[in-house]
Amino acid sequence: MFYVYVLKCRDDSLYTGYTNDIKKRLKMHNDGKASKYTRSRRPVKLIAQWPFKNKSEAMKHEIKFKALPRKEKIKSIERCF
Repeated sequence: MFYVYVLKCRDDSLYTGYTNDIKKRLKMHNDGKASKYTRSRRPVKLIAQWPFKNKSEAMKHEIKFKALPRKEKIKSIERCF
């Protein structure tokens, strides 16, 4: 199982990625070992996640989500909860 996830950074920006282990990936982001973007914006908080059967589906969703304007991203996140 793979997941597309959204993090809210310290500066209120959003970071989107995909992984097969959310807990491990979140820890890596908060330890500064995951991406250059989140390294300088710690701490980060997981605010959304979507499950997918395989990596390919997750990657496609990640690309589509990243292309959305911020307002649309927020609406999509709110529908998760």
